[in-house]
Amino acid sequence: MLLIPESTPGRGKLAENVMHFARILRGAGLRVGPDRVIDCMTAIELAGTSRRDDFYWTMSAIFLSREEQRPIFDQAFQIFWRDPKLLEKMMQALLPATYGKTGREEQEQSQRLTDALFNQKKPEEENQPEQRIDLDAKLTFSSREVLQRMDFDTMTAAELADAKKMLAQLRLPLPEVRTRRHEPHARGARVDLRATLRASLRGGSAMIPLVRTAPKTLHPPLVVLCDISGSMNPYARMFLHFLHAITNDRDRVSVFVFGTRLTNVTRQLKHRDVDVAMTRVADAIKDWSGGTRIGTCLHEFNWRWGRRVLGQNACLLLVTDGLDREAGEGLSEEMERLRMACRYIIWMNPLLRYEKFEAKPAGVRAMLPYVDRFLPVHNLKSLIDLGRFINEPVMRSSNRLQRTH
Repeated sequence: MLLIPESTPGRGKLAENVMHFARILRGAGLRVGPDRVIDCMTAIELAGTSRRDDFYWTMSAIFLSREEQRPIFDQAFQIFWRDPKLLEKMMQALLPATYGKTGREEQEQSQRLTDALFNQKKPEEENQPEQRIDLDAKLTFSSREVLQRMDFDTMTAAELADAKKMLAQLRLPLPEVRTRRHEPHARGARVDLRATLRASLRGGSAMIPLVRTAPKTLHPPLVVLCDISGSMNPYARMFLHFLHAITNDRDRVSVFVFGTRLTNVTRQLKHRDVDVAMTRVADAIKDWSGGTRIGTCLHEFNWRWGRRVLGQNACLLLVTDGLDREAGEGLSEEMERLRMACRYIIWMNPLLRYEKFEAKPAGVRAMLPYVDRFLPVHNLKSLIDLGRFINEPVMRSSNRLQRTH
C-alpha cells in the first residue's frame, strides 16, 4: 500500500496517487472507472489543493454516486491520505478474533475496504518474495460456523464468495398441503364410481373391484417480493443467490423485486448458471439501489400479478426493511389485500439483527398487523432457519404477528 506524504510535489505524483486511490475505492465496491479519474484530476486542477476540505469535497463529488457510499469513502480518504497508523491497522486485521456471548461488535472499518487496502502493494515490493506469517489459531472457531453468523454487510470479498457457495446448496422445504383434487389411492376413503365402472367393463368379471381415491397433496406456490433499494443492497444481492438455488430446485416459484418500480425476474433466475442468471437479473432491473415505494409496488403487484401467482394456498416471502419513501401511504390497504390472497405472509427484515429494534417508521407500523411471521435476514443462519420456521404451523388470529429471532 502506498503511503502518501504530507505534500505531493508535482502533478505526475498527484495523478499517480489519485489513480491508486481510485483503485482502492473500486476494490471496496464503488463504481469508479478511468473516466472518473480523469474528471477528478481536471476538477482538482480547477479547485486547487491548498485546502484539505476543498480537496475532500472535490474528490467526493466525482467519485460518489450515492450518499450510502460516503462512509466507505470517508474511511478510505482518512486512511489513504496521511494516516500514519495504516500498517498497524492492517496487521490487526490479520489477528484471529473470538466472540463470546455478546456477539460480534459493530466494526469501525468496513471489511471490504480493509480487503481492498490490504491487496494494494508498494511498487518496490511486487518483485520481492512474500513473507510467511504464522498465526496462532488455537482460539479460532470453525470457519463454516463463523461464516454462518457473519453479517452480509461486514463480509470481505473472499467471505462473500464462500457464502455464495453455501447458498447454492441451501434448499427450502415447503410443507405439502391438501387440495380439492383426488388421485388414485389403494386405501383411499372415497370411491371413484366412474373409474370403477370403466374397470368392470375391461375385466368382464362378476366381481367389481372398487377404485379408491384420496385427496392430492402438493407443495404450494412460493412467491417472493424482494426489496432492492439502497438500504437493502448488500442483503438483496445475497438473497437473490439464495432464490436462484430455490428456483432451480423446485417449480412454481415466482420472484419479484421492487424499489421504485416492480420487476418480475422469475424467468431470469431459471438459468442454471448463477453468473448468467445474476447478469440477466441486473440487466432487467432499472431501479437498483434507488429509493423505495413499497405501497405503490404492492399495488402494482396486486393489480397485475396477484390473481396469477397467489392461488392454491401460496406462501409469500416479503424481504424488506420497511423504510418507505412515501411514509406508508396506502400500504395498509395493499397488505390487507395480500393477506387475504395467500396462505400466510413471512416478512424477513435485516433490521431484526438488532435486539433493540422498534417499529417506529410509518411503513413498518403499517405492515406489521398483516404479517404472520417476522424473521431476520442478515446472515446465512437466518436463511437456514427459514426452512424450519416455514414448516411450523401458523395460527391466524387477531394477534397475528409472530416475531422470531
